[in-house]
Amino acid sequence: MKSPLAPKPETAASASPGPIASFLRFVIFGGGVGILSSFAVPLLAMTMPWAVSNAAITIASTLLCTELHARFTFAKGRSAGWREHWQSAGSATAAYLTTSVAIYVLHAVQPSPGTLTEQTVYLTASGLAGTGRFIILRLYVFAGRHGRTTQPLTQQGTKAMPLPTGMRQPSYTSRPNGPRPQLAA
Repeated sequence: MKSPLAPKPETAASASPGPIASFLRFVIFGGGVGILSSFAVPLLAMTMPWAVSNAAITIASTLLCTELHARFTFAKGRSAGWREHWQSAGSATAAYLTTSVAIYVLHAVQPSPGTLTEQTVYLTASGLAGTGRFIILRLYVFAGRHGRTTQPLTQQGTKAMPLPTGMRQPSYTSRPNGPRPQLAA
């Protein structure tokens, strides 16, 4: 009978949260930063063209959100790497274009819209773009690399035991197909 206190096999990677939990975290972190950005863009637009202020805020918020999504939304437990930042920047570029086109169309239809109307259009476009970004980030950017599977640290009923600092494991335990074959004498 196994002891209930016996250590359970550890896995090489932690499990990522399910799609609903990820989406809720995405909405909280990404939406929170998005709402703050929606106030920052018009304030910054008082000193420069709207498209430039939108670009500056989009860059800053993308860097922040990529870090938050790597650590919390998709539970990678680490900072985002260059690959994730570049791929996230690609999806943010699409979001930037979506919000810019929405505001451009608003100003074409109504030359001097009120702040509330502008905010509504911006947040609606940002929400639609955010949903698309979630799908891209979940399925492509922060998805596990293809071909990798979680391997238990125990193999064939033996348990991996930590060695004292500075000691190396014998090379025969690290062979991918089991121990080194014995030669007949």
